[in-house]
Order: sequence, then C-alpha cells, then structure tokens
Amino acid sequence: MRVGLLGAGRIGAWHARFLSGHPAVGELVIGDADARRAEALAGPLGARAADPAAVLAARPDAVLIATPTSTHADLLVRACEAGVPAFCEKPVAPDLRTTLEVRDRVAKTGVPVHIGFQRRFDAGYAAARQAVLDGRLGDLHRVHLVTADPAPPPAEYVRTSGGIFRDCHIHDFDILRWVTGREVESVTAVGANRGDGYFADARDVDTSAAVLVLDDGTIATMQGSRYNGAGYDVRMELSGTAGTWVVGLDERAALRSAEPGVDWPSGDAWTNFWDRFEPAYASEIGTFLDMARGHADSPCTVDEALEALLIAEAATVSLHEERRVGLAELR
Repeated sequence: MRVGLLGAGRIGAWHARFLSGHPAVGELVIGDADARRAEALAGPLGARAADPAAVLAARPDAVLIATPTSTHADLLVRACEAGVPAFCEKPVAPDLRTTLEVRDRVAKTGVPVHIGFQRRFDAGYAAARQAVLDGRLGDLHRVHLVTADPAPPPAEYVRTSGGIFRDCHIHDFDILRWVTGREVESVTAVGANRGDGYFADARDVDTSAAVLVLDDGTIATMQGSRYNGAGYDVRMELSGTAGTWVVGLDERAALRSAEPGVDWPSGDAWTNFWDRFEPAYASEIGTFLDMARGHADSPCTVDEALEALLIAEAATVSLHEERRVGLAELR
C-alpha cells in the first residue's frame, strides 16, 4: 500500500513509526505545514516528505489525518472526494454544525472513513463490552468513568481545544456508548478551576464531573482532572446485578490503597495517554489499513463520532448554563 500521513506532530510521529514498519505499507509519504518537520520525521524512517496538498493529489491507497483540529474537516472531505479511504483523529470538526456538514459530504462519496477513538481497541474495554453483551454483569445499573491527566496541557492548546468535555471527555462519551450499547439521554455537568488561570480565561475548567442518564435508565457518573499528581488515570467501572467489572485496574493504575498492609498496585503509574494506550493505537491503525483494503468495515464512522460530540456539546452547555441538558435539544 502507498499510504499518506498528514501531520508530523506528536501523534503523527507515532503513526509514522508504526506505519513505516507495517508489512502492508510499501511506501509512506508524510506531509506537514512545516516542511522541515515532515522531512525530519520521514528521513530516519525511510519515508518520503511532500507538500500536504501533493500527498492527497497523488491519490494514495489510504491517508491518515493527524493535523491540528481546525484542519480536520477540510482534509477529510478532500480525501473522500478524491476517493481515498481516510483515518482522522478526533474530532471530525471543532463544532457541531461543521461536523454535520462533513458527515453529509462524506456520505455522498461512499468512501470509507475511520475516526480515531483508540479506547475501542483497548483489551480491557473490549472485554468489558463483551461481558455486557454476554450478560455476565446481569442488569447494568451504574457506570463510572475517570479520565485524569498528570499535568495540564499548555495554555495555547487549551485556548483552541474546545474545552475539557469536547477535547478530553469525548473519549469517555464514545466508550460509554460503545461498551454499554446504550444512548445518552441527558447530561448534568459541573466544573471548577483549581489550577492555572488560563483555563478560566478560555472559559474552560480543569476539574470536571458529570451525571449522564442513559436511555434505559442506567446512571453514569464521570469525573476528570488536568492535575492528577498520582499519574495518568483512565478507568471505567460497570456495576450490574450479577457483578462489577473495572477497566484500567492494573498494576500501573494511578491509585494507592489506604488500607494497612495493602501494597497493590505495586507498579509505577502510567505517565501519559500514549504510554497507557500504545497497543490500542497499533491495533486501531492496523484495523484502518484493513478497512482501506476492503477487508473490514469502518469501526468508527463519522455518524458515531457525531454522537460522542453531541454528548460533549450537551455537557458544555450544561456547564455554562448550570442545568440539565437533554440530547434531544441539540438534534
């Protein structure tokens, strides 16, 4: 396969390293707005650097979009209209209106698209989803989600991120739908500013919580932080009438027991999302290449990404208007 990669930043660089060693990839072409950065990444990998427009114009067999969020919508539409199967890191677009436009334009092309939500490819989340499907938890009554970063992103990132619910918790919203197989009906969200002032300046928060009611009455709670000194903490707890399963409760969980004589977990805590989810990212991109070759359906379509964004939008409205927001209001 001849694969194009747009974006040579942090996540683009990891994708490039994985793609360069994948047996299905015969040629990798890397494009970035900063030509020198693209060349610096391509050289050691035996890849080729090119102008981003030239990458799409050459009609590769597949293209991965790992550029800044503001460019996703345009590049995704251009790829599909050129007939190139595309992988795009979340989000599809920074706002709901543009996401709807992209969905409609992409659908008209019939070209397969895979939106990046890597937690769907994590072994723990996959096992929990299967347990729910198999009925091993009985009737699901309660879900709890945690996403907490050990250190906050820089101010310039926060200013354009769209806020903690759109940028960070959108992963929780997607995985909640995927694991439970249910839709969210309403969201009540709160937040606080406990750290640097640039979060408040961007009308964002650094500490978050929400209550989500699913369409079968199941209650989900969620909490997050940009200042989790214990490490990178991502977990999902699902409790039903027959059992409770927890994703992310391993030897590297960013937790310590207060009980005397209990020294579990004994490993060093996860430090960042890449450290925690590297196998999931590898599986995700491998699945995308299968999709591009016609061997698999898209594991996460634009429509599914839109559903996660709708929940994030509802949470953001709830935070700013201090009220419960039904998803039906936004549709």
